[in-house]
Amino acid sequence: SRLLCEVPRVHMASAAQDFQPRTFSIKLWPPSESTRLMLVERMTKNLSSESIFSRKYGLLGKEEAHKNAKRIEEMCFASADEHFKKEPDGDGSSAVQLYAKETSKLMLEVLKKGPVTTAEPEAPVIDTPIEPADTVFDISGGKRAFIEADEAKELLSPLTEPGNSYSRICLSNRSFGIGAANVAGPILESIKSQLKEVDISDFVAGRPEDEALDVMRIFSKALAGSVLRYLNISDNALGEKGVRAFTELLKSQGDLEELYVMNDGISGEAAKALSELIPSTEKLKVLHFHNNMTGDEGAMFIAEMVKRSPNLESFRCSATRIGSDGGVALAEALGTCTRLKKLDIRDNLFGVEAGVALSETLPKLGDLVELYLSDLNLENEGTIAIVNVLKESAPQLEILEMAGNEITAEAAKPLAECLTAMQSLKKLTLAENELKDAGAAAVAKSLQEGHPDLKELDVSTNLFQRSGARCFAQAVANKPGFVLLNMNANYIPDEGIDEVRKILKAGENSADVLGPLDENEPEGNPDDEDEEEDDDDEAKYGDDNGKDAGLGSKLQDLKVEAEED
Repeated sequence: SRLLCEVPRVHMASAAQDFQPRTFSIKLWPPSESTRLMLVERMTKNLSSESIFSRKYGLLGKEEAHKNAKRIEEMCFASADEHFKKEPDGDGSSAVQLYAKETSKLMLEVLKKGPVTTAEPEAPVIDTPIEPADTVFDISGGKRAFIEADEAKELLSPLTEPGNSYSRICLSNRSFGIGAANVAGPILESIKSQLKEVDISDFVAGRPEDEALDVMRIFSKALAGSVLRYLNISDNALGEKGVRAFTELLKSQGDLEELYVMNDGISGEAAKALSELIPSTEKLKVLHFHNNMTGDEGAMFIAEMVKRSPNLESFRCSATRIGSDGGVALAEALGTCTRLKKLDIRDNLFGVEAGVALSETLPKLGDLVELYLSDLNLENEGTIAIVNVLKESAPQLEILEMAGNEITAEAAKPLAECLTAMQSLKKLTLAENELKDAGAAAVAKSLQEGHPDLKELDVSTNLFQRSGARCFAQAVANKPGFVLLNMNANYIPDEGIDEVRKILKAGENSADVLGPLDENEPEGNPDDEDEEEDDDDEAKYGDDNGKDAGLGSKLQDLKVEAEED
């Protein structure tokens, strides 16, 4: 929007007569280069993250997602810039709106096309045979909506057709009331013998608790006795009451291979109920508990489930408020999962003791491909314990994330030795640590030789300056297919940034692989304890007279709309 500032011109003779306002305007268009890079990075993340689209059309790899994101941004920028040229006196807000709208539209088209590369997914977990389209029934597209009996009857009518062969159903993103549930119940019961995969995530949103629980019981009773390999009951705010509402369904499931209970308010009591109700998890290959309030108490019951799941290949228990005691129990339980390929326990409160316990389990997990250990409060002691065993036990690792663990230069040498052994790395994240220049040099040196498949390196917020930045640029400059170097939020002086760009241009990659530097502090000092507060005007209006702050506010919530054309 336009910012108007009226500044009076005062003349001694007649101030009142001579008063004339001066008008200053803030342009929202064009965006700066750093804002455009930020948008590409955000789109890359959205395009390569698991979603209902990836489940239906396939998951894009990071490299393919980045190429599409860059292409989309360039196309949409050109279109919006052409639009802006037709309104030179405007503030650019309509160009920004066009930019965001077209970006969202093209992202949806890419997601619906699915991956076009022939490479396997980054972390294959289960080889699910491709089934004919008429075996999949999915009503999750479009905006989330409440549905009642009449609409449910119409929406679910294909399931009532004689001889239908639907074996995979997704009823997510629709909020079923009692009337709709009473319609759905008999229909689901009539086809449950042919069902193999059921997704009823996010299917009671916005309903009063009593009604939601009744709906869950109706669905549970209808589906009880089905022999499922895949069940997703995420995003339903279950709690213990919700888990027990699914008693009939859960008690009948002894052949599950994939179970998703994410963002469900799973407390200690709810975790206990879940552990008690499922009769067998011996065939489980995927178990995801992301974003719950499990805590140490619940971790004990999850650990019991894990112990009974020797065939697990993907385990996710991130953002579940698990502390040291629960972390130790979980780490010990994971020792039975010798086929594990993907382990994601980030964003918990493990601390050093649980980190050390995990280091004793990791040598048993010889098939690990992806390991997510960010934000676990590992500190140097826990980090060193883990990397020392990974060096020997997991040289095949492709993704390693250890951000936010207070890792300093003291742990850099063992960390570097570990990384030297990991020649298959595709993505390394060490953001929000305290490596400084000395630690950065050691880590960068370990990556410079070999590592031909490295695509992404995130060392943002690590207190390093020009020397550290130069080392990381040299480490990735000649890696074919490298996509993103994130060094944001450090203390790299302007001449250091110029040097980084020259190094990247001189190598096999262009400077385009350098991520945004909008939070870099070129004049900052990593040893300064008391950082100055941002200038009030900059905080309010952003850089470059505020246009990027205005643009950022319009793009920060950019997402793919799931509406059909």
